[in-house]
Amino acid sequence: MDMRDVVKVIPCLDVNGGRVVKGIQFENLRDAGDPAELAAFYDREGADEIALLDISATVEGRATMLDVVRRTAKVVSKPFIIGGGMRSIEEIERVLDAGADKVSLNTAAVRCPELIAEAAERFGGERVVVAVDALTPEGQDRPKVVVRGGFEVTDWDVAEWAQRAEALGAGAILLTSKDRDGTEGGYDNVLNRRVADAVGIPVVASGGAGKLEDFLDAVLLGGARAVLAASVFHFGTFSIRQVKTFLAEHGVLTTVS
Repeated sequence: MDMRDVVKVIPCLDVNGGRVVKGIQFENLRDAGDPAELAAFYDREGADEIALLDISATVEGRATMLDVVRRTAKVVSKPFIIGGGMRSIEEIERVLDAGADKVSLNTAAVRCPELIAEAAERFGGERVVVAVDALTPEGQDRPKVVVRGGFEVTDWDVAEWAQRAEALGAGAILLTSKDRDGTEGGYDNVLNRRVADAVGIPVVASGGAGKLEDFLDAVLLGGARAVLAASVFHFGTFSIRQVKTFLAEHGVLTTVS
């Protein structure tokens, strides 16, 4: 089995104030549990990777949640990604030293693209994920990159920024449609396909999963090489195994066992 062809299934834990939360379009947050406990649960359930994103660190201007990183590292065996609040090589190093396998850079990468290159050179591109949040501004027909938790619209075209991130050494693009986030109306596969066609690194589809077919569409229509979801896992709509089995039954290579 060529692991490059295996589609990963990744639960996403948005962390705010030390708790996992989930909302709609980054707002109206509901509590979903303790991050380390949930991460351990998903580890047992067969997640290929686990993403923990500190959704308020950048907005609040503070460093990411090292205590959560350390607690999670003790209870999971699968690779886990930490995002939020990292603005320097030193902060990235602290997160990796605390036990994270990968870091996800978003606002800081847009503000200072050289951070991607520095991190990739120092820690390896496979450990550097660039998170790209996309929103279609009112009156426009193409999404733009948004930062600071989705509150600030930039001038970056989404596909062009993804290409820039790849050129700087990023190992993957975590692509979230803010328009679809938490709606359970399906991934934005026009967006996913645009970015997947623009880059050679894996695109992780995020934002909008609501039914099993949505995961399949992200792969077949959107060109994603990993699918990420939160609400449908946190609130018991589907299990990781159900998603993997459904994908496998439709010809998508997964690590289902």
